[in-house]
Amino acid sequence: MVEKVIHVIGGGLAGTEAAWQIANAGVPVVLHEMRPVRQSPAHHTGELAELVCSNSFGAQSSDRASGLLHEELRRLGSIIIRKADEHAVPAGGALAVDRAVFSHELTETLASHPLIELRREEVAQIPPEGVVVLTSGPLTTPALAEDLQRFTGMEYFSFFDAASPIVVGESINRDIAFMASRYDKGEAAYLNCPMNKEQYLHFWQELCAAEKAELKDFEQETAKFFEGCLPIEEMARRGEDTMRYGPLKPVGLFDPRTKEQPEEDLSQKRDRPYAVIQLRQEDKAGQLWNMVGFQTNLRWGEQKRVFRLIPGLENAEFVRMGVMHRNTFLNAPELLHPTLQFKQRPTLLAAGQLVGTEGYTAATAGGWLAGTNAARLVLGLEPIMLPPTTMMGALIEFISSASPKHFQPMPPNFGILPPLSARIKNKQERYGVYRDRALADLDAWSRGIQPSAA
Repeated sequence: MVEKVIHVIGGGLAGTEAAWQIANAGVPVVLHEMRPVRQSPAHHTGELAELVCSNSFGAQSSDRASGLLHEELRRLGSIIIRKADEHAVPAGGALAVDRAVFSHELTETLASHPLIELRREEVAQIPPEGVVVLTSGPLTTPALAEDLQRFTGMEYFSFFDAASPIVVGESINRDIAFMASRYDKGEAAYLNCPMNKEQYLHFWQELCAAEKAELKDFEQETAKFFEGCLPIEEMARRGEDTMRYGPLKPVGLFDPRTKEQPEEDLSQKRDRPYAVIQLRQEDKAGQLWNMVGFQTNLRWGEQKRVFRLIPGLENAEFVRMGVMHRNTFLNAPELLHPTLQFKQRPTLLAAGQLVGTEGYTAATAGGWLAGTNAARLVLGLEPIMLPPTTMMGALIEFISSASPKHFQPMPPNFGILPPLSARIKNKQERYGVYRDRALADLDAWSRGIQPSAA
């Protein structure tokens, strides 16, 4: 055992995983969790790793993105996934747990570890010295959020997250969608899905009638701050043409395949789309595309139904649905290394939803990496990064290298993995090859980096 103590702030999935990995490396850790001394607006118990939304960690099969991440974490010795497997309940193809037993046993397991001290207290400031792992989550308290803002020196978080859906590039119909910039100015950076009047009116009517998800009470209090970032369905309900004068405006966009050139006199009627949906490249490889201006609070099933009415997106594969909820997150590409260390203070690390990963398993993965690297710093070892061909490595690579200007939280998905050497059209076969490559690379990597615990 070493003498230096690591502090982990936040006892959610990421913090619980981080504390366990630190202790198992032979380093003492203090895990700070404010519940039940101070409850959050969303939690109901004082247990560690409480599952607030659902009891499901997502699809279990390893040829699914979440399932592949499950398997990677199993091989890396994740305490969260081990306990999830032990307390799994029938859920079709998903890994779902008895959430009360799951959280209670994790609390008991960590509290009984000789190198883990569980402190029930609110932390209002980042400890100024030593190695610290910040896993305070999307409901970071105002005092700690203000301190973190002072530390970063930037408006780094959103108190209410309105994010647009992200689509896999291979699922977009390029016979309909076209690359172009307005008035052909600069590099063609957007994919454009054109609509005629009939298609637009049908889409508008279905969007207005689509069912919304219910906001929680504490989210409704902050929703009013997003008048300048309206959900697309609310924009549609303000009038038939509101979207056409907003994110769907067709002005200056012409399909280069028609040989049309934009006119100088816009008062003259030209043969151009009645409306256009634009998609912006989300990743360096161009495999993911963000639906510009389509932040939404529609139910996920409704999003798929309505958005697939858009020409070119009729077979769209969504890797992230539009969301609108309370979600405090860092601008990770500006602030973090792919080791999850802060650029301006390498002894401060962060993980979980706070860094812009989405979902239970992604939070666990970040906790594993941040905890492992925190322990390595104390042990005098170099921090590690996982292979980018793994789901875990690709997810951390994405949040640390995405465009800071447009950064939004990201769940695990196959679209963020490096392309395969040969294109495979069949989706399930393609995912299987991604899985085989990821697990082979993870196993080879693990054999080369496992340190002996001091």
